[in-house]
Amino acid sequence: MPAMPPMPRFTGKVAFVTGAASGIGRAAARAFAAEGARVAIADRTEDALERLRAEIEAAGGEVLAFVCDVSVPAEVEAAVTGTVARFGRLDCAFNNAGVENEAAPVHAIDLDAWDRILAINLRGTFLCMKHELAQMVRQGGGVVVNTSSGAGIRGVAGGAAYAASKHAIIGLTRSAALDYARQNIRVNAVLPGNIKTPMMDRFTGGDVQKAIDLEPVGRLGKPEEIAEAVLWMCSDLGGFVTGAATVIDGGWSL
Repeated sequence: MPAMPPMPRFTGKVAFVTGAASGIGRAAARAFAAEGARVAIADRTEDALERLRAEIEAAGGEVLAFVCDVSVPAEVEAAVTGTVARFGRLDCAFNNAGVENEAAPVHAIDLDAWDRILAINLRGTFLCMKHELAQMVRQGGGVVVNTSSGAGIRGVAGGAAYAASKHAIIGLTRSAALDYARQNIRVNAVLPGNIKTPMMDRFTGGDVQKAIDLEPVGRLGKPEEIAEAVLWMCSDLGGFVTGAATVIDGGWSL
C-alpha cells in the first residue's frame, strides 16, 4: 500500500503572525495555513498584506488580516482581540515584526532613530505578548515564538540599536517562559542569521554578496527555513522546549 500522507500539524489551531507581509513572517503565515491552521496576519503594509490574504484564501485557507503597527497599543489589542473574536482562541503566536537601523556608531545615533527601533522591535514584541499571553492563560495553553536575531547574541558594528533590541527580546522571552511554564504555555525565540528578505536587501543596499560572504555555509538562509523552525516549536514535537533562543544562521555567530 502507498504511504499515507502526513496529517497537517495545525488542523483546528489558530496562529497569529506579525510582520506577515514579507520575508520570514510571510513564509510562516503560508506554512501555518498549509498545515491546516486558521491564520491571522498583521503588518503595516496593507497592499502586501492583502496579497498574502488573497493567496492563502485561494489555496483554501482561512485567514484574517489586520493592518497593524505593533508599537501602537490599541492596534495590537485590536488585532489580538479581533483574532479571538473571529476564531475563538489563539494557539500559536509568532511575533516577527521588526525593523533594522541605519548603520552608525553609538555617538552618532539619532535619538528618534533609537526610539523607533526599540519601539517596534522590543516594545512591539512586548505588547503582542501581553495580549497573546493573557488569552492563552484564559484558554489554558498556547505557544509564543519571538524573532530575535543572530545580533541578539553578538555585537554588530554600526548596529547598536538593532542589537540592543534583539538582545532584549531574548531576555523577555526567557523571563516569560518561566512566568508561564506551569500554565501549559511555552515561549521561545528564533535567532535568524542573514536571510534572503527585503530587510536584507535594504540593509546591504542591494549588495547581498556582502552578507553571503559573512556566512560560513556560503549562502543566505531562506525564509522558509526559519518558518519551519517556528512551526516545529509550535507543534507537539516541540512540547518540551521553552525559554530557548534557537540560532539558525549558517554558522554566522560562531
